[in-house]
Amino acid sequence: MPYTIDVNGAKRTVDVDPDMPLLWVLRDELDLKGSKFGCGAGLCGACTVHIDGQPTRSCQVAISTIGSASIATIEGMAAHQIGAKVQAAWMALDVPQCGYCQAGQIMSATALLSKTPRPTDQDIDAAMSGNVCRCCSYTRIRAGVKQIAEGK
Repeated sequence: MPYTIDVNGAKRTVDVDPDMPLLWVLRDELDLKGSKFGCGAGLCGACTVHIDGQPTRSCQVAISTIGSASIATIEGMAAHQIGAKVQAAWMALDVPQCGYCQAGQIMSATALLSKTPRPTDQDIDAAMSGNVCRCCSYTRIRAGVKQIAEGK
Protein backbone atom coordinates (compact mmCIF):
# COMPACT_ATOMS: atom_id res chain seq x y z
CA MET A 1 0.00 0.00 0.00
CA PRO A 2 1.43 3.45 -0.86
CA TYR A 3 2.15 5.97 1.91
CA THR A 4 3.45 9.50 1.50
CA ILE A 5 5.30 10.68 4.57
CA ASP A 6 7.17 13.85 5.52
CA VAL A 7 10.76 12.91 6.37
CA ASN A 8 13.29 15.62 7.16
CA GLY A 9 11.11 18.18 5.41
CA ALA A 10 10.63 16.23 2.18
CA LYS A 11 7.60 14.24 1.06
CA ARG A 12 8.56 10.65 0.32
CA THR A 13 6.31 7.91 -1.04
CA VAL A 14 6.78 4.26 -0.23
CA ASP A 15 4.72 1.22 -1.17
CA VAL A 16 4.90 -1.14 1.81
CA ASP A 17 2.85 -3.35 4.08
CA PRO A 18 0.77 -1.25 6.53
CA ASP A 19 2.33 -3.07 9.50
CA MET A 20 5.93 -2.37 8.47
CA PRO A 21 7.72 -0.55 11.30
CA LEU A 22 8.85 2.97 10.49
CA LEU A 23 12.44 1.93 11.24
CA TRP A 24 12.47 -0.47 8.30
CA VAL A 25 10.76 2.04 6.03
CA LEU A 26 13.49 4.56 6.83
CA ARG A 27 16.37 2.11 6.52
CA ASP A 28 15.27 -0.24 3.75
CA GLU A 29 12.94 1.84 1.62
CA LEU A 30 14.36 5.37 2.00
CA ASP A 31 18.03 4.43 2.55
CA LEU A 32 18.26 6.48 5.77
CA LYS A 33 20.58 4.20 7.71
CA GLY A 34 21.28 6.47 10.72
CA SER A 35 18.52 5.05 12.91
CA LYS A 36 19.70 1.67 14.12
CA PHE A 37 17.98 -1.59 14.98
CA GLY A 38 18.88 -2.49 18.53
CA CYS A 39 16.34 -4.51 20.45
CA GLY A 40 13.20 -4.32 18.30
CA ALA A 41 11.13 -3.79 21.44
CA GLY A 42 11.52 -0.04 21.96
CA LEU A 43 13.77 -0.51 24.99
CA CYS A 44 17.24 0.54 23.83
CA GLY A 45 16.62 3.81 21.97
CA ALA A 46 18.93 3.11 19.01
CA CYS A 47 16.04 3.63 16.58
CA THR A 48 14.84 6.95 18.05
CA VAL A 49 13.45 9.52 15.60
CA HIS A 50 11.23 12.55 16.13
CA ILE A 51 7.59 12.33 15.17
CA ASP A 52 6.11 15.81 15.35
CA GLY A 53 9.02 16.76 17.60
CA GLN A 54 8.54 13.89 20.05
CA PRO A 55 11.34 11.34 20.45
CA THR A 56 9.82 8.04 19.35
CA ARG A 57 11.12 4.49 19.00
CA SER A 58 10.68 3.88 15.27
CA CYS A 59 10.83 0.10 15.66
CA GLN A 60 7.47 0.27 17.45
CA VAL A 61 5.56 2.53 15.04
CA ALA A 62 3.74 1.03 12.05
CA ILE A 63 3.95 3.10 8.86
CA SER A 64 0.15 3.07 8.67
CA THR A 65 -0.07 5.16 11.86
CA ILE A 66 2.11 8.05 10.64
CA GLY A 67 -0.54 9.97 8.69
CA SER A 68 0.49 13.60 8.20
CA ALA A 69 3.03 13.63 11.04
CA SER A 70 6.45 15.11 10.42
CA ILE A 71 9.37 12.73 10.89
CA ALA A 72 12.91 13.87 11.63
CA THR A 73 15.84 11.48 11.57
CA ILE A 74 19.49 11.84 12.53
CA GLU A 75 20.20 12.65 8.88
CA GLY A 76 18.12 15.83 9.29
CA MET A 77 19.72 17.03 12.53
CA ALA A 78 22.52 19.04 10.89
CA ALA A 79 19.81 21.39 9.56
CA HIS A 80 18.06 21.57 12.95
CA GLN A 81 19.28 24.51 15.06
CA ILE A 82 19.62 22.54 18.29
CA GLY A 83 20.41 19.24 16.59
CA ALA A 84 23.48 20.80 14.97
CA LYS A 85 24.63 22.07 18.38
CA VAL A 86 24.16 18.61 19.89
CA GLN A 87 26.17 17.00 17.10
CA ALA A 88 28.95 19.58 17.53
CA ALA A 89 29.04 19.05 21.31
CA TRP A 90 29.18 15.28 20.82
CA MET A 91 32.20 15.66 18.55
CA ALA A 92 33.94 18.23 20.78
CA LEU A 93 33.59 15.98 23.83
CA ASP A 94 34.37 12.71 22.01
CA VAL A 95 31.04 11.29 23.17
CA PRO A 96 30.79 8.43 20.66
CA GLN A 97 32.85 5.34 21.24
CA CYS A 98 31.42 2.57 19.10
CA GLY A 99 28.74 5.04 17.98
CA TYR A 100 25.93 2.53 17.56
CA CYS A 101 23.54 4.21 19.99
CA GLN A 102 24.53 7.78 19.27
CA ALA A 103 21.87 8.61 16.68
CA GLY A 104 19.22 7.77 19.27
CA GLN A 105 21.12 9.62 21.99
CA ILE A 106 21.38 12.73 19.81
CA MET A 107 17.69 12.57 18.87
CA SER A 108 16.66 12.35 22.55
CA ALA A 109 19.04 15.12 23.62
CA THR A 110 17.81 17.37 20.80
CA ALA A 111 14.18 16.82 21.80
CA LEU A 112 15.02 17.60 25.43
CA LEU A 113 16.91 20.81 24.65
CA SER A 114 14.22 21.93 22.20
CA LYS A 115 11.62 21.83 24.99
CA THR A 116 13.81 22.53 28.01
CA PRO A 117 16.76 24.75 27.09
CA ARG A 118 18.16 24.68 30.65
CA PRO A 119 17.51 21.13 31.85
CA THR A 120 18.26 19.98 35.37
CA ASP A 121 20.05 16.71 36.04
CA GLN A 122 16.64 15.18 36.69
CA ASP A 123 15.36 16.48 33.34
CA ILE A 124 18.37 14.97 31.59
CA ASP A 125 17.93 11.64 33.38
CA ALA A 126 14.25 11.47 32.45
CA ALA A 127 14.77 12.45 28.81
CA MET A 128 17.72 10.16 28.24
CA SER A 129 16.39 7.13 30.12
CA GLY A 130 15.76 4.27 27.77
CA ASN A 131 18.70 5.23 25.56
CA VAL A 132 21.18 2.48 26.28
CA CYS A 133 24.90 2.92 25.64
CA ARG A 134 26.88 -0.30 25.89
CA CYS A 135 30.12 1.71 25.95
CA CYS A 136 28.81 3.67 28.96
CA SER A 137 29.53 7.15 27.63
CA TYR A 138 26.74 8.53 29.84
CA THR A 139 28.94 11.07 31.64
CA ARG A 140 30.04 12.55 28.31
CA ILE A 141 26.45 12.55 27.04
CA ARG A 142 25.39 14.50 30.15
CA ALA A 143 28.35 16.86 29.69
CA GLY A 144 27.29 17.49 26.10
CA VAL A 145 23.74 18.34 27.09
CA LYS A 146 24.99 20.63 29.87
CA GLN A 147 27.47 22.33 27.53
CA ILE A 148 24.67 23.30 25.17
CA ALA A 149 22.39 24.37 28.03
CA GLU A 150 25.14 26.63 29.36
CA GLY A 151 25.61 28.18 25.91
CA LYS A 152 29.17 27.00 25.47
